[in-house]
Amino acid sequence: AEVTRQVPAAKNHERIAAALTGQSAMVLVRDIEQGIEVVDAWAAEHLEIVTADADEVAARVRHAGAIFVGPYAPVTLGDYLAGSNHVLPTGGTARHTSGLSVYSFLRQQHVVTASAEALAASAPGVYALGTAEDLHAHVEAVRVRVDP
Repeated sequence: AEVTRQVPAAKNHERIAAALTGQSAMVLVRDIEQGIEVVDAWAAEHLEIVTADADEVAARVRHAGAIFVGPYAPVTLGDYLAGSNHVLPTGGTARHTSGLSVYSFLRQQHVVTASAEALAASAPGVYALGTAEDLHAHVEAVRVRVDP
């Protein structure tokens, strides 16, 4: 009823109607559990959670570009002032991509160290994976260090 009342009165009612028709959905769920399943499957760009326990529910969401928690955290606050970014993953890509941030422009290096004991403990897993991938030199690189 509110959508029907508000959209025609809005300045950009054509754009809003187009977005509601082609880019939005309403899903009726049994409970919060099913709601979280739907939210994670949808992987929305923006997600507002307005429930009595919004913090707890938000902590359980795995896939959303930006999550706005509680009645006083509208999407607008995040887009303009709160520090989250307006450049967010769309089309369900929040399953594997984050919103744009300073980290998007940083190069990470992964540094791996291990003791002789740690390598020996890991060797069976390396052997299994290296053999399954038919990468015998990978297996041998560990074997010569563990069983010289």
